[in-house]
Amino acid sequence: MSFSELGLSDAILRAVREQGYDIPTPIQRQAIPAVLAGGDLLAGAQTGTGKTAGFTLPILQRLTTQPARKPGKIRTLILAPTRELAAQVEESVRTYSKHLDINSMVMFGGVGMQPQVDRLKKRIDILVACPGRLLDHARQGTVDLSGVEILVLDEADRMLDMGFIHDIRRVLKLLPAGRQNLLFSATFSNEIKTLADGLLNKPALIEVARRNATAETVSQKVYRVDRERKRELLAELIIRHNWYQVLVFTRTKHLANRLAEQLSKQDITAMAIHGNKSQSARTRALSEFKAGQLQVLVATDIAARGIDISELPHVVNFELPNVAEDYVHRIGRTGRAGSVGEAISLVCVDENRLLSGIEKLIGRKLEEEILPGFEPDPRIKPEPIQNGRQRQGGGGRSGGGNSANRGGQRSGQSAGAPRGDGQRRPGGGSGRPASGNTTGARPGNSQRRRRTAATN
Repeated sequence: MSFSELGLSDAILRAVREQGYDIPTPIQRQAIPAVLAGGDLLAGAQTGTGKTAGFTLPILQRLTTQPARKPGKIRTLILAPTRELAAQVEESVRTYSKHLDINSMVMFGGVGMQPQVDRLKKRIDILVACPGRLLDHARQGTVDLSGVEILVLDEADRMLDMGFIHDIRRVLKLLPAGRQNLLFSATFSNEIKTLADGLLNKPALIEVARRNATAETVSQKVYRVDRERKRELLAELIIRHNWYQVLVFTRTKHLANRLAEQLSKQDITAMAIHGNKSQSARTRALSEFKAGQLQVLVATDIAARGIDISELPHVVNFELPNVAEDYVHRIGRTGRAGSVGEAISLVCVDENRLLSGIEKLIGRKLEEEILPGFEPDPRIKPEPIQNGRQRQGGGGRSGGGNSANRGGQRSGQSAGAPRGDGQRRPGGGSGRPASGNTTGARPGNSQRRRRTAATN
């Protein structure tokens, strides 16, 4: 099946072809007709499956072929959990609407309100927003949602994990009845089912690929190493194999900063990205990393959400995540769009329990290797990983006051997580730096499991 068989206009198909895509992915083959039919949709879609185009393309088709209920009003609202993801989605909207008379806007926190207020005074057909900043505008009366015909909740499970449930409910109260609702989630947890039951009206149900699976195009390996030698081993691997575009994950903002500084001192160009970084610094780091000008990007989990590079070759877990599902989220950044990727985890004796939890979740034993010269010292005893703090390479505490648990992550629990399906698909990032306002969310009032992207 080709895109031309899915009922899309010539202008949309032209934009799709210009991105180099001909064959829709499974989620696109199922979601596009479902959205075009006008009914509600509950879709289980992992990262890397092309889900963004799965709802963007049919929404554009509907907006350009059906008259607006309230001319001049926002017609589609897409809610996303993080700044980076919101920017990626809005970039996809612009990419696929380039031959259409469609205006879009991205809205998030961390930047000034006034430019957004000024933009909202002009015609906006599609608004991509993080819940917190959207409610800020609603309270000030600077956004009008009375004309919304289509609502999309993208990565709904992540929004609930980050404590946005109350914000979502407040947004829903601002929307007119009789709209089309599209809910995309990597997992169908009890919380997602409860949200879907209250939001969706007899939805079509789509679930693509087994949850908690990792892409077959991603090779996964564990390097055993002492906690104090992780940084040394990481630098050795990067230099020995001449790695470029390496995305490195840490649990904490403090360690992300320190690791980037230490790598830079070894002539390995590196920058850190997390919620404490200014918007301009985050945008610059992402832009340089996507352009291949930055060798290493060190990131916390939530800050890396939305990083979508079609051929990102390397992901390194400098520290294993406290939550097993986040491992799948992390390595899902590579092996996308049919490309081959490599996921490396540097594991010390403290992380044996975390490693076991990950292997149980993904249903496989990870290959282990010891690099000569970096053999772990069997005399070293495991230390507890408390609040995300753990002694790491170079000495000192990695966590500081920015702990994983304090950041809202659950400890030792597992749930579903998105993955890439190894297929070439539209709808992710274009590899270009996001332009304009790119990134943002703020904490909700919920006492749930994670804080927002502005925190991490």
